[in-house]
Amino acid sequence: MTALTKYQRLECTGLWRLTAAAQLREVVVNLRDTTLVLADPRSEMALSHWSLPSVERVNPGEMPALYTPGRLQDGSPSETVELDDPDMIAALETVRTTLSRRRPRPGRVRGATVAVTVALVGLFGFLWLPEAMIRHTASVLPTATRIQIGKLALADAARLTGSPCANVLGQRGAAVLAQKLSGQGVGEIDVVRDGVADALALPGGIVLVSDKLLDTLQDPEPVAGYILAAIERAEVSDPVLPVLRYAGLVATVRLLTTGHLPEGAVNGYAESLLAAKPLTLDEERLLEKFRQVNLSSTAFARAVDPSGESTIGLIEADPFKGTSPAAILPDNDWISLQAICAG
Repeated sequence: MTALTKYQRLECTGLWRLTAAAQLREVVVNLRDTTLVLADPRSEMALSHWSLPSVERVNPGEMPALYTPGRLQDGSPSETVELDDPDMIAALETVRTTLSRRRPRPGRVRGATVAVTVALVGLFGFLWLPEAMIRHTASVLPTATRIQIGKLALADAARLTGSPCANVLGQRGAAVLAQKLSGQGVGEIDVVRDGVADALALPGGIVLVSDKLLDTLQDPEPVAGYILAAIERAEVSDPVLPVLRYAGLVATVRLLTTGHLPEGAVNGYAESLLAAKPLTLDEERLLEKFRQVNLSSTAFARAVDPSGESTIGLIEADPFKGTSPAAILPDNDWISLQAICAG
């Protein structure tokens, strides 16, 4: 799907709110081929990326127009942006109308699919089919749906971790670091006060990072290492799978046929998420990630085990022999990131 040619690279200003409790913040809104990018007007750093198929207008017919990339479990918008630029509003409405027309309508094919699914449930029972259905569903989920599921898991986890810290400068530091690691699948970094030992990847490239980790470490290199380790675990064991197992077979079938999990399907999932034992990592695969982002693995290895005994492989095979070619995060952004939970 691409936006209409006449609207390519359209840009305007808007007022962005990350959460319902956050303050409005001026951003530059860019309409790209498949995404809506919200950026800081001073630094031009991207603060949020919205998939165009997921963009929804909250207040049809009212001005300023209010848009959201998705809704929380209670039906309220997640993050929002207010727009009063008529060209941008017209572009978004045109794209939304076009997408609506392109969506497949319920009909014989969907009815036949549902009928076959129900027949299979009756045939194979509750042993083999649920896991097979869950794995098949996970394998065909688009990125936008994975992000939606990750947001649901994040919202549920907030009961135990607290809401992600929202200091503006700290969020900018987190966004800069996420951008540096985006090639490894990091889409968003959220810092939380409780419940997370170091770093934990949710579906859609959302990574939770412990505020205590930021307080303990003296520089951003080992923090980036913990994030890379979390992403590596997510590649080895898809974080969507435990969410779907928790939601159950009926919810998974609903997701497969409608593109959305039923309301409340992941309520309570955070307890098992945060209690899960982290997977043991393959050092060669992890070292390759360090090499791809030009990051020394020694600082991370020493943070995990100061003696180096259990992480000697990461130290001896460090692709950069203990010294990264360049800083993974500028000093001012690192200082801001460390203070993201302050105030």
